[in-house]
Amino acid sequence: MEILLDPNVWIAFAMLTALEIVLGVDNIIFISILVGRLPPELRDRARRLGLGFAMVSRLALLFSLSWVMGLTKDLFTVLGQGISGRDLVLLLGGIFLLWKASHEIFVEVEAHEMDGPPGEPVSEAAAKAAGARAFWATIGQIGVIDIVFSLDSVITAVGMVDELPVMVAAVIAAVGVMLFAAKTIGDFVDSHPSVKVLALAFLVMVGMALTAEAFDVHVPKGYIYAAMAFSLAVEALNIRSRGKRALKAQADREAAAAK
Repeated sequence: MEILLDPNVWIAFAMLTALEIVLGVDNIIFISILVGRLPPELRDRARRLGLGFAMVSRLALLFSLSWVMGLTKDLFTVLGQGISGRDLVLLLGGIFLLWKASHEIFVEVEAHEMDGPPGEPVSEAAAKAAGARAFWATIGQIGVIDIVFSLDSVITAVGMVDELPVMVAAVIAAVGVMLFAAKTIGDFVDSHPSVKVLALAFLVMVGMALTAEAFDVHVPKGYIYAAMAFSLAVEALNIRSRGKRALKAQADREAAAAK
């Protein structure tokens, strides 16, 4: 009970929760993009499962702190560069994120133009089976990247706070905020293709940062977030400009029709 009366604990909780939310932005974007490929009726369920897995993986790592911190010890050396378990996880996660984001950019930019004429209609059962396969494939991909993001997030939490209950409470609060915001972010990304490409480019940058981190080249995420925020601000102006032009064109058409 004394821990609840300590103002330092509440300050640490607020700071760690805010940091966990910021670190979870890339996770939300990744989940939103993958979920957007699913049928509409499966998206909310996949989003909840994905964020639930993120919380479970973070809590599991928090409750095995000695093992997590042991991952920072070098397992072997390559060309004078020590490679730890954490480095391997970040390297594999970074490569996976680079591949996935690049593939999604190709699908978004090129594949739609390459689609041929529709084939034979599929049965309802076949459509459901395909939807179920896509659903679990999406959950699997979310789970893989959740582990990578959770590892970095937990190591950051350990460096900021000493009390395990504070870390657990901050993780749960952060995932709660992410769960509340994920649908809004996902719907916005889906409705604006240019923003979706920007988000995928952001994930490419995160994948490159994770890969560099595996080789002890630290890239402050603040630089990545600042670059992405600037790009999104410019795109927001473009979206507003396009909206105004569309309204003006509609008004001109209505005026011409009235004549």
